[in-house]
Amino acid sequence: MVVFGIHPVLEALKARRVAAVRVADKDHARHREILDLAQSMGVPVHRESAERLESRARGHVHQGVVAELTEVRAPDVADLVREAAGAPLIVVLDGIEDPHNLGAILRTADAAGAGGVVVQDRRSAARSGVTAKASAGALAHVRLAEVVNIARAVEELKDLGVWTVGLAGDAPTPYDELDFTGPTALVLGAEGAGLRRLVRERCDFLAAIPMAGRVGSLNVSVAAGVVLFEAVRQRRRAPGAR
Repeated sequence: MVVFGIHPVLEALKARRVAAVRVADKDHARHREILDLAQSMGVPVHRESAERLESRARGHVHQGVVAELTEVRAPDVADLVREAAGAPLIVVLDGIEDPHNLGAILRTADAAGAGGVVVQDRRSAARSGVTAKASAGALAHVRLAEVVNIARAVEELKDLGVWTVGLAGDAPTPYDELDFTGPTALVLGAEGAGLRRLVRERCDFLAAIPMAGRVGSLNVSVAAGVVLFEAVRQRRRAPGAR
């Protein structure tokens, strides 16, 4: 896998995920931090033409720098629960394939301190360079579990003691009336289609974000941020929280 753009490459270096850096022939001040960090870590740096970088980034905006990532063992759902710091807070994405929405959700999950994100591996864009760029580099830090079946992943989370909360616009319960202080997985569906029936039926709770305006729903990445940071707020106020 490759990532491209200044912020995604920097974050991948900081996460010690980079096998090699490819940078434009022409020196640019914006690349200096990347070059210095790569050198200090012993990561090979190769100079390449703009045309070659364009090809590696498949025509996307690369800002003169592309990085090849090292392969790491991907976590599974049980890993996300078992290795969480404190009560697990996990995001499950049902049918969300747009790389820009995926990237924005990964960025929010990282900011909220979520223990990982679960996606379906079939046709997933979760590990693409576009997603990495949209996540502002968070893809290098967020633990990503790819599964064959989201409904079964929700069942597995429940078996592991994690409460599953599906976000649905027609749910009768407002999201901020739920308790997010315990082990929780937030389950989000694609815009328009929402949660698929089997996934929705397997969630312990369904919750909605009340809408006061004329627009019926939020962008899925914005909705993820609203609920994740409600969980953060509750956990900070919980007895014994630091």
